[in-house]
Amino acid sequence: MSIFDGLPIPKDKSFLKEELSRIDESWAAARFDSLPHVVHILTSKDREGEVKVLKEQSDIIEEVVDEVVHAYHSGFNKAIQNYSQILRLFSESAQSLGELKVDLAQAKKLLGAHNKQLHQLWYRSVTLRHIISLLDQVEGIAKVGALQDVRSELTKLRGAFFYKVLEDLHSHLYNKGEYSSDVSSMLESDDAIPTATATSSMNYSHSLSRRTRLLKGDGDGVYRPSSVDGSSSYDGHNEDGTLDMHDDAAPNGYTPTMKAIGGDARIFSRQIPVWLSDSTPDEFVEAMRKSDAPVHVKYLQTLVECLSMLGKVSAAGAIICQRLRSTIHDIITAKIKAQVGRVSRQRNGLGHTASPTVTGLHYLKGQLEHHLAKQKRQNGISPNGALAVSPVSHVMSPSGTAQISARDLLDSILDTVVRIFENHVIVGELLESKSSQQLNMNTPKTMAADVSWSNDSDVSNDTGGFSVGFSLNVLQSECQQLICEILRATPDATSADAAVQTARLASKNPSKDKRDGSEDGLTFAFRFTDASTSTPNQGSDLNRQGWRRPNVVQEGYGTGAVLPEQGIYLAASVYRPVVQFTEKVASMLPQKFSQLGNDGLLAFTENFVKDHFLPTMFVDYRKSVQQAISSPAAFRPRANVAVSYTPSIGKGRPVLQGLLAIDCLAKEVLGWAQAMPKFAGELINYVQTFLERTYERCRTSYMEAVLEKQSYMLIGRHDVDNLLRLDPSSTCLINSLDDGILETNDLDAGSNGVEMELSDILLNLRPIKQENLIREDNKLILLSSLSDSLEYVADSIERLGKSSSKAYNHVEENEPHHARTGSLPPKDLESFAEDYRKLAIDCLKVLRIEMQLETIFHLQEMTKREYLDDQDAEEPDDFVISLTSQITRRDEEMAPFVADVKRNYIFGGICPIAANWSIKALAEMKSINLFGVQQICRNSIALEQALAAVSSIDSEVVQMRLDRVRTYYELLNMPFEALLAFIQEHEDLFSAAEYLNLLKVFVPGREIPEDAHGRLSEILPS
Repeated sequence: MSIFDGLPIPKDKSFLKEELSRIDESWAAARFDSLPHVVHILTSKDREGEVKVLKEQSDIIEEVVDEVVHAYHSGFNKAIQNYSQILRLFSESAQSLGELKVDLAQAKKLLGAHNKQLHQLWYRSVTLRHIISLLDQVEGIAKVGALQDVRSELTKLRGAFFYKVLEDLHSHLYNKGEYSSDVSSMLESDDAIPTATATSSMNYSHSLSRRTRLLKGDGDGVYRPSSVDGSSSYDGHNEDGTLDMHDDAAPNGYTPTMKAIGGDARIFSRQIPVWLSDSTPDEFVEAMRKSDAPVHVKYLQTLVECLSMLGKVSAAGAIICQRLRSTIHDIITAKIKAQVGRVSRQRNGLGHTASPTVTGLHYLKGQLEHHLAKQKRQNGISPNGALAVSPVSHVMSPSGTAQISARDLLDSILDTVVRIFENHVIVGELLESKSSQQLNMNTPKTMAADVSWSNDSDVSNDTGGFSVGFSLNVLQSECQQLICEILRATPDATSADAAVQTARLASKNPSKDKRDGSEDGLTFAFRFTDASTSTPNQGSDLNRQGWRRPNVVQEGYGTGAVLPEQGIYLAASVYRPVVQFTEKVASMLPQKFSQLGNDGLLAFTENFVKDHFLPTMFVDYRKSVQQAISSPAAFRPRANVAVSYTPSIGKGRPVLQGLLAIDCLAKEVLGWAQAMPKFAGELINYVQTFLERTYERCRTSYMEAVLEKQSYMLIGRHDVDNLLRLDPSSTCLINSLDDGILETNDLDAGSNGVEMELSDILLNLRPIKQENLIREDNKLILLSSLSDSLEYVADSIERLGKSSSKAYNHVEENEPHHARTGSLPPKDLESFAEDYRKLAIDCLKVLRIEMQLETIFHLQEMTKREYLDDQDAEEPDDFVISLTSQITRRDEEMAPFVADVKRNYIFGGICPIAANWSIKALAEMKSINLFGVQQICRNSIALEQALAAVSSIDSEVVQMRLDRVRTYYELLNMPFEALLAFIQEHEDLFSAAEYLNLLKVFVPGREIPEDAHGRLSEILPS
């Protein structure tokens, strides 16, 4: 099908299609090479005629273009009009939106001012009412002097109980409590959370009531339900109602009983929790009994209920906020230290039983690297050679140990953070609910309408600043600091201007659920400041109880001790765990905080990859590519290669070091793309840029070898190119290396016709001049090695392109979040593979034509020599000896660099051209005697032996064709009558012109009748 088909040409000008079909499609090639056409015109006998034909073709194309433009003119006009209307509508919409923004800003300002004033008035009224109520109570209590000591004691007990509840809540928030969901999976002595303990004495000399003892416990912060008479209500208690702490208790304080309770928490989900078994039945206890929630959720609900009953929701929230960052930092650091300890034990041989798989993989990897290094030395690749051009070390490569270690470490830490955040979501919603209930109880009915439209910042203040959004920001902040340490980056490395990003996030319109909550600090992607708000007069109580505010300045996490290397290239191993973390967090977030998951850790990681990792990678790999292709040894065929060709790169296939390095770099970059599917488009563009530069360098090397050479000009001719395509031997150019050598029966009459036509074209170029040939053997070796190397890279690129396209299409279908960036689809890798393969084929075509021209250059001496020897020569002619030695030498030099089937293609054209020219040369000879015939036969035998020595050539085909030459010249020794009899029996063996040439040459001693030509013409076909 022609590329000009389908053009809108009217029927009255159908002749244009016929004219277009005569134009060669090579003019429309993507990489148009004008040199062959210029050479064709300059070497043509009728230059004016050729130029005239080009002008006529140009006129036809211009007329076709006019018809196409006329056909689509109305459509273009309509499209332009539609575009203008769309543009006008967009402009009007933008103007309207601008006005709307101004109006909304003014409305927000007015509402904010009034809201603040009303809130102050309401808060003053509530405060005054509360003061009046307290004054009345104080006045009444002051009249009873004996109650002062009781009140003081109750106040102390209330404070102690508050901090016990808070300590237990803190432990369960971070999955270190008795009823935590994953307590059994975290029972490691070096993973314990460092928590503050109360410094004031809990041992009072006063006698306490039974209920106070039950709620208070024995000073270890664990609530132990017991029966009325003091006996145990479940196994594991002593007679005095306390837990029996045996010596086999876990080092972190958890007993087997605790483990059993934590591990089998869901068994009690439909029963009254053990810690509420002696509680007075009320609405909350009944709700706990009917609830299907897991045990750890019920326990968190109970602790929050206790805080609500104490009226300490805001104080608890403030303390949780203050301890959140330091606790998360300690948890992450403890997990990293635990990992370091495991690695140390493995290195010392103590941990081989615990992780035989990991140890075995490390051992296998070391053995594999040693084996590969040994193979590289055997293949002639130096340690600083082609395979060492990667900008990253082997441990930092996409599949290196550093990437695996970083990914596993981050997976483990982020999984722990997700489980912690799940508890914070539960507690945050409970605290918010309790704070709103307390607010409703303490608010006069006349103020109910005003409270209903207060913003979310009021709610966070009622909870002491603690909320789900605050927890998520701090957790993601610490995770970001961890990632920055792994990547050796700064926290604000996501943007060139952090202020611009903050302004962009601040300008976002609040969601409907948030109402006017943009001032609560949760609208921004990151605002990494700890809560500094607390209830009045709380500071002294915190210090007395040992709850000191942690130091804000944090040290590093110590990831360098567990990771083989750190650096920006670990972003590839960071990306996927962050994506999974974001998806899990988004599934937990309440609806009104749903936007927080989009502007958090994932946005940081993606911005870092886009703004820092990808540009750095491009620069590093571009330098490596430039170094690989500009090195003097990049396009130098290797020395000391094997005697025969091997198709396996592992067994010594002599691919050029420059192309081998490019192949390794391309695979490495695509490895990064597989680790980060969202950025696969950019990374594939990088690979395409590198491949394009390498292709240009390969083409430059190719042109340096063939420039101004006759073989290069010939393959650019349209007629020669068509004949080369029709030649059956060209099938090896599109088949794989395992297709084998062509069989003899493939050389049918059609193929002989193509060979004869191509042979005639080449023979008409005589005399062949030496300066038009590639005489340097090193250039021929370079072409052969370049052809095989290009084919190797093309096959590799094609495989990579197919596998990557399937993988990325699967990701786009099943994971929309990983959709590739980029608006226009880039040129696929298969097209680059096709370009490389075409250049490899051009190298082989040049080598084949070059060997045929070399054959003509040597054998054209036959017409300059008189074959009237007076004695039988023992050696072939000198030009034949030169040709055969050249064939043998070049075959030996090319054998390690070209597969047998390709070597057969290169040298397989010598025999047809030699046989054809040997027969045609008789027409240019004036005389020849018996010794001359023997000399020519000896020449053909020498050529046959040289070609048969080429292992890739079928010796039977060579013998058959050169036997025909010897048979032809031996007919000169026959008498005329015997010749006629032979022709009658073998009239198809030679053409009529070839038979007539036998009579034209003078052979001493042979008598030719005067009517010989007539008699011969009678028996030959017309």
